[in-house]
Amino acid sequence: MEEIVVVDIGGTHVRFARARIDAGAVVRISAPMTMPVAAHAGLAEAWAVYARSQTEPLPRAAAIAVAGPVGAGDGIRLTNSDWHIAPDTLTQTLAPDGLVIVNDFAAMAHAVAHLPANGFAHVTGPSHPLPRDGSISVIGPGTGLGVAQLIRWQGGYRVIETEGGHGDFAALDAVEDAIADRLRSRFGRVSAERIVSGPGLRNIHDALAESDGRARFGGDDAALWAGALDGSDPHARAALERLCGCFGAVAGNIALIQGASAVVLTGGVTERLADRLPHTDFAERFCAKGRFRPLMETISVRRITHAEPGLFGAANAYVHMRHPPAPR
Repeated sequence: MEEIVVVDIGGTHVRFARARIDAGAVVRISAPMTMPVAAHAGLAEAWAVYARSQTEPLPRAAAIAVAGPVGAGDGIRLTNSDWHIAPDTLTQTLAPDGLVIVNDFAAMAHAVAHLPANGFAHVTGPSHPLPRDGSISVIGPGTGLGVAQLIRWQGGYRVIETEGGHGDFAALDAVEDAIADRLRSRFGRVSAERIVSGPGLRNIHDALAESDGRARFGGDDAALWAGALDGSDPHARAALERLCGCFGAVAGNIALIQGASAVVLTGGVTERLADRLPHTDFAERFCAKGRFRPLMETISVRRITHAEPGLFGAANAYVHMRHPPAPR
């Protein structure tokens, strides 16, 4: 039995927990502690807060999922946060017995590889289980738009980290042309995550308001989302409907690019839209790929229902990287 610290660092929140590993399997994730990223200067400070909350010393090994590209260079900078992570320092001070750092959506893909069938819910397309072999696209809008690829074959799997959410946004009608034009004037370039993400709702709403000659929404993002979800603000609701359609179009593009035979959705926005998404234009826009519509209609789209897939995935990434299965 081995115990490690697992950390899921997003653009808005950081989550800590303990994971128990037995015989190469993650058998338990403790109740997580969630903190705002902006409330702490960096990971070490947040880690210290978590350590003080525990009745026993923290394990000396860790798996960390980070919302940003993980690779060689001068540490890791989060895409939507000011935090800077130096792996060498973490190994010396916080996890001397072993440290694994992965992109947050690589962690999500590791979670998909190990979740049981009841860890998913059907969204659209065929309702058959995820394939044992083939490519699975893992997509999730939250503070940004995460994308990874899971490739299964012969009982094993490989995770491909990507920054697919930063691909260019493709407008599909005159309304989206207007949205893209207005966001281009603001950002210079419009990536998919400017539209398909939590902040994307305000971007869409403000662009539509400007196009229609209306005032922008004066409340905060939480109020905007509330008005969109409960229908009390018709303009916010229209922006949400547009976001859902764009989500479907982007997810379909990623599935085509990755040659996916299934798509798994996750992330905070997916959770908010869990009951609504099947009743929007998501499915139609996902399949509307011209000559490839028949192919798109064969792709099962599911969503993760596990409460903490980032932490569960980080723990499984640790097992996969530190204790890889023997070759077959």
